[in-house]
Amino acid sequence: MTVPVDEAPAEAPPVDPTLVGTTATRAERGGIRVPWRFIGGRVLFYAFTAWAAITINFFIPRMMKGDAVTAYMAQARGQLQPEAATALRLMFGLDDSTTLWDQYVRYWGMLLRGDLGVSISSGMAPVSDVISSALPWTLGLVGLATVLSFIVGTVVGAIVGWRRGGRLDVLIPVTTFLGTVPYFWLGLIFIAVFSTLLGWFPAGHAYELGVSPGWNWPFISDVIAHAALPALTIVIASLGGWVLGMRNMMLTVLDEDYITVAQAKGLPDKRVLWRYAARNAVLPQIQSFALALGFIVGGTLVMEMVFSYPGIGLLLLNATNAKDYALMQGIFLVLVLAVLIANILADIAYAILDPRVRETEA
Repeated sequence: MTVPVDEAPAEAPPVDPTLVGTTATRAERGGIRVPWRFIGGRVLFYAFTAWAAITINFFIPRMMKGDAVTAYMAQARGQLQPEAATALRLMFGLDDSTTLWDQYVRYWGMLLRGDLGVSISSGMAPVSDVISSALPWTLGLVGLATVLSFIVGTVVGAIVGWRRGGRLDVLIPVTTFLGTVPYFWLGLIFIAVFSTLLGWFPAGHAYELGVSPGWNWPFISDVIAHAALPALTIVIASLGGWVLGMRNMMLTVLDEDYITVAQAKGLPDKRVLWRYAARNAVLPQIQSFALALGFIVGGTLVMEMVFSYPGIGLLLLNATNAKDYALMQGIFLVLVLAVLIANILADIAYAILDPRVRETEA
């Protein structure tokens, strides 16, 4: 009679030592797992932050001296009767009979209905229409320039950090110096050289007045030509920060043991650079990039002033000067939501790439 022998337990699959302690570990073992509990907690946190920001957004303009009706009547220079000021105050809820709390409740009611009010400085046009007319210009210009500077700066910073001590180190002081140059001064230099002296690009505005807007090549090419100098200014001014940040993180990551093991195994340098070193070094860059994406909506006010570009930043400046509460609140609301959404997406991406984050905060 044969006595059955227990089967030997199956051996665990071998673990790649180059992945131990890196963000690639979970991806190699079981794929990327969506951290739903972590995401739910962050969404609740940002919902409270949004309420606080919107509340502050309501009260701050009303603490300023003067109001939109007074500024509007001053611009009319006596062309409107005094009764018009009373009617405008009643329409905007700024009369003495309306308490601040009633205005706050009414403001939330309008927000929940998707009504941002009307802009007194834009001919009583709806605030949503005024913002939507300026927002695409800012997103198209500042958005693409910011994404381009992040990609180029991160890639260049990774290569410079990998080849530390080489000739590419000269890029660090050069890009850092360009980043410290005042933004308006850099824009004026580009206008003087590339527009006035060489005549390669227009000096300002989004397109020529004689060009008819539309989805046609003459208009698109004119928009690209007008956006070239502002975009170049944004890329050069912000490139140094991305290069320096990625280079410093690469220097830290290259001292880790898993990099040494990967090199000892004879893995190709490109794989070690992009698969192990850059993948871990880029994590802190994601948070900075999220903030940059959030502030894209705000535009670069100085750039829009220098190049007379019709973006959301210049619109905010005009609304502040006119004490246009509704337009100011609408723009601030868009800014707040943009920053919060960008941070939520960054937290999700960070948690997916680095399991240690969701494990410690779950």
